[in-house]
Amino acid sequence: MAGLARRQYAAAISRSLFDEYSTVAQRFRERFPRINPAGALGWLQAKSLWVEPAPLGRRRSRDPRDHPVLATALAARARYLVAGDRDLLVLEKPFGIEIVTPAQFLSQIETRH
Repeated sequence: MAGLARRQYAAAISRSLFDEYSTVAQRFRERFPRINPAGALGWLQAKSLWVEPAPLGRRRSRDPRDHPVLATALAARARYLVAGDRDLLVLEKPFGIEIVTPAQFLSQIETRH
């Protein structure tokens, strides 16, 4: 989030992904009532590039639930897709989008600056 605030990179989001983030945040809040993710979600909502997911054509991932993530990255013309999901990470570079872990992404950002 700090890199996003400093405009070191941009984030892209679609309605379906934001809805999923909101659902996960609500479950997190139920487990940890003292933590309120509303501010972070609102900030992400305001600062992200909103896109309509692009059609992917054939199945790309072992897990079809990953397709909205890929479709959003493709629509945004992303250079990177940051994920911890192994089903995404094994794809390596679909559509020229490099799929990396958060640690790999931070390393890439540090190298560029």
